[in-house]
Amino acid sequence: MTESPLLVIGLGNPGPEHAHQRHNVGVDALHQLAGRLGCKLGHYRGPAWVARAVWQGRELVLAQPRTYMNESGIAGARLLADFGLGLDQVVVIYDDLDLSLGRLRLRAGGSPGGHNGIRSLQSHWRSQQFARVRIGIGRPPPGVDPIEFVLGRARGREQEALQLACTRAAEAVLVISEKGLEEAMTEFNRLPPQASSEAAGAG
Repeated sequence: MTESPLLVIGLGNPGPEHAHQRHNVGVDALHQLAGRLGCKLGHYRGPAWVARAVWQGRELVLAQPRTYMNESGIAGARLLADFGLGLDQVVVIYDDLDLSLGRLRLRAGGSPGGHNGIRSLQSHWRSQQFARVRIGIGRPPPGVDPIEFVLGRARGREQEALQLACTRAAEAVLVISEKGLEEAMTEFNRLPPQASSEAAGAG
């Protein structure tokens, strides 16, 4: 392997009580990626669950912080130190209230946009410049508190849309690893086929 490793962090809250909540779609996408790569996350000495795999000749280090979302930066800082990586070797997957349901948005940097996990990472890394894959969970219905919404679980068609988005997010990471962020942005920042068809039908 000649390329440097790629660290992929899926953000969420630990514990079964938080499993598959909207705020944990980053974790769900990470586990889909692990399944695609034939590996399983387990303990290492730092505050995260970690798996290592190889894709097209490049090592991928998959990590789910064992800290709560607001303290994701503790795990992020330790992971970079332990694996000797820089921010140009990082991709973070997480949920986004400001993106429509199921939409992906890949970016090379930017503000946290109200996401406490990203804010914590940026605080510990002292930089906003790292690749991220944002998964749209949509805005809560009128009268529903945003905190309750992100800590709730999707059902029915909403759940199906998020599962599909997590699958696409995992695919996006593989494209980033193999072909680079710019090419992945071109492919995945557009509407998914299903959403494009619905938009055309509405017109």
